[in-house]
Amino acid sequence: MTSTPPTQKKEVKLGIRPAVLGVPAYPFTPIDVPIKLDQNENPYDFPAELKAEATRRMLERPWNRYPDLHADKLRDAIARFEDWDNRSVVVTPGSNVLIKILTELAGINQTLLTTDPTFSVYTLEAALLDAKLVQVSLKDDFSLPVAELKAVMEHEQPGVFVIAQPHAPTGYVDDRADVEELVKHAERFGWVTVLDEAYHQYSGTDYRDVVKAHPNTLSLRTFSKAWGLAGVRLGYILAGAEVAQNLQKLVSAFNVNILTETVLEVALEHPQYVGRIVQETIQERQRVFDALQDHPTCQALPSRANFFLLRTPDAQAAYEHLLRHGIVTRRQDSLHLLQGCLRIAIGTPAENDALIAAVKELR
Repeated sequence: MTSTPPTQKKEVKLGIRPAVLGVPAYPFTPIDVPIKLDQNENPYDFPAELKAEATRRMLERPWNRYPDLHADKLRDAIARFEDWDNRSVVVTPGSNVLIKILTELAGINQTLLTTDPTFSVYTLEAALLDAKLVQVSLKDDFSLPVAELKAVMEHEQPGVFVIAQPHAPTGYVDDRADVEELVKHAERFGWVTVLDEAYHQYSGTDYRDVVKAHPNTLSLRTFSKAWGLAGVRLGYILAGAEVAQNLQKLVSAFNVNILTETVLEVALEHPQYVGRIVQETIQERQRVFDALQDHPTCQALPSRANFFLLRTPDAQAAYEHLLRHGIVTRRQDSLHLLQGCLRIAIGTPAENDALIAAVKELR
């Protein structure tokens, strides 16, 4: 009696690029607690009367028709609000998408230069798209290492250079002269410079004039933070004509739906609510900072964004302690220079009271 050997299974190799297989998913796990201070969100929802107006307009519009090819009406509205050429505004569903296409624009087979630490999506997209990632350490006070960044620009293949103002995740704002010096140097050596201004309303900074003066430079902005529209998803870029024209080639057709367009149309017609919320957030930020200044073991680090870093003796213990008090924050202690740090968004006055009380219990 003979037997047939079992058929050997042939290993099937998926045609997925190694860069994608080797990169972990975006590191975020939602936690359901009463006080959510982990995503730098505006603690206030879009005003109820504006929600009602947006809903009314949505119901009047046909949902069976495609939206504008490149969200042209919305780009016009943003251009009017920002005093910008509408042909040089690029919009996508969230700033994360813009970061992806900026990497496609100038990072693939080239270089993405940024600081360490930085917003994690920049490093994630560089890895996914096989861009050469170069990170230069911030100084110990979180300021830009100007000389070191300039040296990299001179010796690396040009690509994308990213400066966040304020920085994420530190909330630090650099001297304007340092930023302008780096923009000019980047232009000289052929880099596309991204000034990430996601939190600029909270810091009172504005680099539109620099973007206008330097065709290689652009401003990245969002409706997710000060505008309180993170759930709607809309980010935009203010750029020069050539950068905008080439970036638009990478934007998918019909990428902004009519529901998002309608909400943003209403928001841009009523921007006054943003200023009121920003002022309260700034006041609350200072109140929280003042309340924690004399803590015996924890240090609240100064910030000009709608969040701050809390340096603790043990980030895991502090994180779990706050969770037990119904407060979720974001650990940052694995990042360069941020040993022991939690990143904490500024909430409503009541949420901030609860945070202050809970932190004061930490030892």
